[in-house]
Amino acid sequence: MGEVIGLVFAVGVLLVAQALWFPRATVDRVEDPMSHAAETSPRLTPQIALAMFASGCVGVVVMLIVTTSLVVALAFGVVAGGAPLAILTRRRAQLRNARTAAWPDAVDDLASAVRAGMSLPDALSALALRGPAELREPFQLFALDYRRTGSFATCLDALAVQLDDPTGDRVIEALRLAREVGGSDLGRLLRTLSTVLREDARARAELIARQSWSINAARVAVAAPWVTLIMLSLRPGALSCYDSTAGAIVLAIAAGMSAIAYLLMRRIGRLPQEQRSRVS
Repeated sequence: MGEVIGLVFAVGVLLVAQALWFPRATVDRVEDPMSHAAETSPRLTPQIALAMFASGCVGVVVMLIVTTSLVVALAFGVVAGGAPLAILTRRRAQLRNARTAAWPDAVDDLASAVRAGMSLPDALSALALRGPAELREPFQLFALDYRRTGSFATCLDALAVQLDDPTGDRVIEALRLAREVGGSDLGRLLRTLSTVLREDARARAELIARQSWSINAARVAVAAPWVTLIMLSLRPGALSCYDSTAGAIVLAIAAGMSAIAYLLMRRIGRLPQEQRSRVS
């Protein structure tokens, strides 16, 4: 037991030392995948894998101290090891939802700029400064590309790649069509598009709010047996039965069933994601 605690402590010290020696590179590389909001699953970079390993080690040490059962500690260590990836996935979904909700305001800004007499490229470039904060970075890159190349079509293609968003594809294709066809109906088109996007965002927000009740109830149902296990661990020797082979098998089966039930719940309750209408 002492050797295991010492080994895990040594690994933790090494990880802390690495974070102190290379803080900038680590933070930049871990945050980089989160800039692609529309990706359905985060990339498992070496930095994320390292964070998962460190989190798992901390979980093992804490539960080993609390329960004094190595098997139970390892089970909770696996759960703790998945926490960084779960947090990253949740933040990615939040960023995607924030961008979707920001599009109506961005289109309203475009309509106001066009109505004020700005050209379409200048109106798009202006979103880098006064547009919604969630969308400013892609439009900053668009403004730089347009100043460098002067090709509106090429810069729109690059903007679609940066946004990587089905809603962004709809907006970009509408702007491309308006640019190619011309005419005086661009302001009306943008106002109509803003109304449609706002109604879509409102309907999706209502669905997510109703769905959250079922998801939270399922999470509580999955977590309840493990919370009970933690409560039992407060009694000395209560979890010693899990240190046997049979106890380890029972714990592994319970963990597998909990994981399968949670994944099925997420699969059944997941809202359909809009697919991109264009290939970048």
